[in-house]
Amino acid sequence: MIKIDNDHNLFNPTEDHKELRESVGKFARLELDEQAKEHDEKEMFNDTLFRRLGKELGIFGVTVPEKDGGLGLDAVAAVIVHEEMSQFDPAFTLSYLAHEVLFVNNFYFSSNEDQRKRYLSKVLSGEWIGGMAMTEPGAGTDVLGMTTIAKKKGNKYILNGTKQYITNGSNGDVFLVYAKLDSKDNRKITSFIVEKTFKGFSVGKKEEKMGMRSSPTAQLIFEDLEVPEENLVGEENSAITHMMRNLEIERVTLAAQSIGIAKRSIDIMCDYSIRHREAFGKKLVQFGQIQKMIAESYVDCSQARSLVYNVASMVNPGIRNSIGAASAKLAATRMAEQVSRNAIQVLGGYGYCREYPIERLHRDSILLSIGGGTNEAMQKNIASDLIKLYEMKES
Repeated sequence: MIKIDNDHNLFNPTEDHKELRESVGKFARLELDEQAKEHDEKEMFNDTLFRRLGKELGIFGVTVPEKDGGLGLDAVAAVIVHEEMSQFDPAFTLSYLAHEVLFVNNFYFSSNEDQRKRYLSKVLSGEWIGGMAMTEPGAGTDVLGMTTIAKKKGNKYILNGTKQYITNGSNGDVFLVYAKLDSKDNRKITSFIVEKTFKGFSVGKKEEKMGMRSSPTAQLIFEDLEVPEENLVGEENSAITHMMRNLEIERVTLAAQSIGIAKRSIDIMCDYSIRHREAFGKKLVQFGQIQKMIAESYVDCSQARSLVYNVASMVNPGIRNSIGAASAKLAATRMAEQVSRNAIQVLGGYGYCREYPIERLHRDSILLSIGGGTNEAMQKNIASDLIKLYEMKES
């Protein structure tokens, strides 16, 4: 791929960030690209390659402090990893996000010392694969509408319910699971660490999807699931706080996936129209309609990328940035769908066929406007935050 940006401090604020981008980018080019097409067609998760991210590349625990075995970096570093890998295999990267952001980051900043001793080394090494179980058949973006119930019984909690569309659901070893102790109070949500070996845990239907096909998505079914009381995360009825906090880094990393898809799409359409394709005796790029799609794609991607990195620089466990995270996700995901669609149009029939990866990238891009809260929810959240800001100004 041709490098289309400089090592600007917004995108590589420190030498550590720059080195991380270089190492992950090299891995993605050499390892992810060649296997992406086969695993997409077979809807097959690359388990062996995934575990190498921990054992060899060391990028599980990007936001975990070094003293506890992580890289000790920040949300910008997480964005870098997701952007670089998504240029070549967004589906593989989505499973990484579910493990790294939805489990590892959330778990670390919400758990106690005993829980970290029992679980952290396993998920940082890649020995265990993690995920998060929040969405349900009747409660997606409306997370407060979940119906999974937990009841205390002796030194255990008994969980009953079904979780839907869980990334890494069929291949995960451990999950952060959200449930209610009181079905009548939507704001009181509790979280638990659940191992796949716990009595009452089973995996239901594995979904057949339009895109992100090599990232497994499945139902998790809890039938009198027994969870030891020491696996309660934080205090009872307190999970809404860390749930919402973790949504912000989830949204900027989903946005980063969109940036990666758009950058690869731009590279593909430029390479094709400038170096390979001619029509009516001219390079394809010499036609105004093609120039318009390429130029607008580049500008739109550059704008969204700057927003995503700016927001990521202000996302950390101690500071909320709800409006920024929602804005980054809304802008980047809409942009990636349009840019990848532009690339299909520039390539014409080749873009529509699987000879080029652009049709896969476009299919994968669509999920990103749904996961982590739909784009319609992002619009609602942004408007709600603006209303609060302006009401505060009036008072």
